[in-house]
Amino acid sequence: MSDFIRQIIEEDKKSGKYAKIITRFPPEPNGYLHIGHAKSICLNFGIAKENNSVCHLRFDDTNPTKEEIEFVDNIQADVQWLGFDWQGKLFFASDYFEQFYEMAIRLIKQGDAYVDSQNEEEIRQNRGTVTQAGTASPHRNRSVEENLALFSQMRNGEFADGVHVLRGKIDMSNENMKMRDPLLYRIRHAHHYRTGNDWCIYPMYDFAHPLSDAIEGITHSICTLEFDNNRAIYDWLMDKLFDSPRPHQYEFARLNLDYQVMSKRKLLELVNENLVKGWDDPRMPTVAGMKRRGFRAEAIRLFCERIGIAKNNNRIDMVQLEACVREDLNPITPRVLAVSRPLKVVISNYPEGQTEALTGQYFPPDVDKTGERSLTFGREIYIEQEDFSENPPKGWNRFRPEGYVRLKFAYIIHCDKVLKNEAGEVIEIRASYIPESKSGEDTSGIKVKGTIQWVEKSTAVAAEFRLYDRLFDVADPEAGEESFKTHLNPTSLSTSNGFVEASVLNDSKDLRYQFERLGYFWQDEDSSTEKLVFNRIITLKEGYKAVQSGEEKQNSKSKIQKEEPKVPTLKPQTISPPTTHHPPLFDHSYLAAAKSAGIEEKLVDNWGENEVKAAWKINPDFKFSSADFIGFLGLVADGTLKSGAAKLVFAEMVATGTSAQEAVQKLGLNETIDLGALVAQIIENPANLDKVVAYKCGKDSLMGFFVGQAMKLSGGKADAKEVTAVLKEKLGIVG
Repeated sequence: MSDFIRQIIEEDKKSGKYAKIITRFPPEPNGYLHIGHAKSICLNFGIAKENNSVCHLRFDDTNPTKEEIEFVDNIQADVQWLGFDWQGKLFFASDYFEQFYEMAIRLIKQGDAYVDSQNEEEIRQNRGTVTQAGTASPHRNRSVEENLALFSQMRNGEFADGVHVLRGKIDMSNENMKMRDPLLYRIRHAHHYRTGNDWCIYPMYDFAHPLSDAIEGITHSICTLEFDNNRAIYDWLMDKLFDSPRPHQYEFARLNLDYQVMSKRKLLELVNENLVKGWDDPRMPTVAGMKRRGFRAEAIRLFCERIGIAKNNNRIDMVQLEACVREDLNPITPRVLAVSRPLKVVISNYPEGQTEALTGQYFPPDVDKTGERSLTFGREIYIEQEDFSENPPKGWNRFRPEGYVRLKFAYIIHCDKVLKNEAGEVIEIRASYIPESKSGEDTSGIKVKGTIQWVEKSTAVAAEFRLYDRLFDVADPEAGEESFKTHLNPTSLSTSNGFVEASVLNDSKDLRYQFERLGYFWQDEDSSTEKLVFNRIITLKEGYKAVQSGEEKQNSKSKIQKEEPKVPTLKPQTISPPTTHHPPLFDHSYLAAAKSAGIEEKLVDNWGENEVKAAWKINPDFKFSSADFIGFLGLVADGTLKSGAAKLVFAEMVATGTSAQEAVQKLGLNETIDLGALVAQIIENPANLDKVVAYKCGKDSLMGFFVGQAMKLSGGKADAKEVTAVLKEKLGIVG
């Protein structure tokens, strides 16, 4: 396997740039690892293994208010579970606090750092924008002696949080805003989980990370694309403090997985707000969550290998991960019988009190494994509710009134009678079996198309089934202006109580199964001998598709449907006939008059179907005439009215009966909009800085946010297409 990072490493090896290739995985212990981290782990540890070297595990523990030993322990466990070993090279940024301090002193003495006494808001305001240079701090030219004295006092705890910071003295007009005198140290009177209260100043990530790499002799510092602009600070520190050979930073595309969020901050919100059941909730994209759900490390490694390492951000379809999980599980999981929503079947012609032993194979012929177990068959069994339908659809091959079906490894049965409760729900099936139809010995001559799973009542083991689905109901929960939490899938977890065959009691709790026709399952940590609890790891086949063609709607919740046809409910439904309603007939004279006047037919039909008819349904008594409609379309056709402005004018015409020209005058649409100034106002707004940087780093979905801001500022008068073009131009220039 080769990618651009491995190609760089090969060139470095050929040139003799480094004596030995050394990588590192540097997580911050402020949360649990997710599958995006797993991609980085596979890359960094994989490169080390390929080069007969070692990958360091280093904790970036420079923020004492968010970091905990729980996260440190869990991260180590996750890395080991994924199959990797740091070979004793376990480090912490806090190991180097004294060295960091000495290097900061060195920068001050070189005139490359200074103590700034501005507050956080002043620093942010004076930083400038992506198109305007920043303003130098009034403290930028403090003497070396004054800076050394203040920095020493900062360390000694003589100042409150936020009173001073240490900044690198670089360039306040640099196009890369990260280089505009970045923060190197801040005061934080907080207890550190490792160093206790020894320190009250802590280094920033951009300072501690590159220095840690250099101290440890890392050669290739591999990170994700959002740190692209940070590389300039990395290189600046290397130039100021280290000789060659020294580490270099390389960026690759982070993992953006559909139907998930890949931000530890957002995952923490889900945990803290009890929207999920902890970091290891099986719906979470955390390594702990996937492990608890039943994913194997082999599947995650396979997935990381399949998606590869790229230079540009993109989104990965969840289907790819699910396919890797199925590919991993299919050849190793024994097939057993289970029913998650049981329906009782009494086989009337089978002797009461009698049972018999049948043999069931654990693996199908296409799996290169063997094994079998004994199954008990008797008069009373359970089948899956969804395997029976009173009014089956066309092509139904399962159980039905007066129909036949085969029980897996057992007999063909016939439905004789259906019993219901007072609510009309099916509660029991009376059936008869065909003695000559025993599986493997069938001489009955009866041909059936359907085979279903079952469990015998007296030996069945009660179990809870937890059916996990995607955590969000849109592919990109972070797109749009609304909170990602509004897209949580309300049906991401459903539970049912059913039964599994008795053979599972003899198996290891860690064994994964394929429950026939239900999916892949394994026991949750909540499972006990008193009550078995099974998590559905994954369905037997991919079962999702978007209702709409193309991308799912991101500004409102999209609906997700299963590919398999819905099984008719067991409860009869009464369907009321629709209420008859005859709306007034639409007056097509508007459209006919416009076409007769020479307006392009496509334009007439577009406005007629999408706007005029919609308004007609609300109020058939239009207040404007056909002539007004023709005048309006004329302004649209010649480009005087763009899409956004056109809708405003049309709405005014419908409401007041004014002509298009009068509506334009009233709404002020005859005034020229300076799109350049409008767009500059948006992207230079300090509140939008993070979004501008994120867009530049590849989050293209934010274009909708910028366009929405422009339309809002223009009162809807601007043309969205023209706004988009100017935004792309401006963001391209500043990028």
